[in-house]
Amino acid sequence: MSVSQALRETALVLQPISQTARLDAELLLAHALGITRNTLLLDQHGLTVPPGFAKLVDRRLAGEPVAYITGVRDFWTISVHVTPDVLIPRPDSETLIEAAIDHFGARSPQRILDLGTGSGALLLAALDQWPAAQGWGVDISPAALAVARGNAERLGMADRAAFQEGDWAEGLTGTFDLILINPPYIAQDEPLAGDVLREPQGALFAGPEGLDDYRRIAPMLPRLLAEGAVAAIEIGHDQRKSVSTLLSDQGLEVAVRHDLAGHSRCLIATRGGGVG
Repeated sequence: MSVSQALRETALVLQPISQTARLDAELLLAHALGITRNTLLLDQHGLTVPPGFAKLVDRRLAGEPVAYITGVRDFWTISVHVTPDVLIPRPDSETLIEAAIDHFGARSPQRILDLGTGSGALLLAALDQWPAAQGWGVDISPAALAVARGNAERLGMADRAAFQEGDWAEGLTGTFDLILINPPYIAQDEPLAGDVLREPQGALFAGPEGLDDYRRIAPMLPRLLAEGAVAAIEIGHDQRKSVSTLLSDQGLEVAVRHDLAGHSRCLIATRGGGVG
């Protein structure tokens, strides 16, 4: 079977379980071949479908996310390794980096904090964006922190990224120019389907309204924000009003940024003066 035929047939097979069947097929075949997806798409001459490809497709059909099968996920300008111990970084979360870039303009944040760092994707993307910055990532999961540290090392950022176990910002001292936060925000009884069912549930659910962690994080922010600093906080599409109120109650000014689908995705909190 040719590579092009394998891609077509695999995409058809995956269609019932994936909204990105063709992309899945390309990523899995590239992984099986040990090449990048771009290389696969640009030059298929001389390539043959390896025997292990069928097993990868079977894993996808069983509901395993592509990122867990390949162990890699692209995010912003970097690629990070992921395991079932961490959430899979999603394009929606890049909205936080975009908001931070707009806030700082030509300036660079010097101290960056990532609460609930998981794979380290947000923190490491920010450090890639601002090479002079130093970063700290906090997570309650030792397994997630191991993944984040490994990513920092692979990306050559281990000297600029420190990771520590912690319960949000409890016991954390000092102030930061940029705080990135992607907490659990799904309501406990909200039905889920697809890839997300395989991801760590503790990083997804946050009580009956999906607000439990926001309620804990909001009071911590005023003491952590340096003068002129910003906190970029991911929210669910219907949580703008409720989370904005929690932040405003702490004396913070709040703006919103939308993702590519037009949903409210990121709240931008500052101590004063707005973000422009």
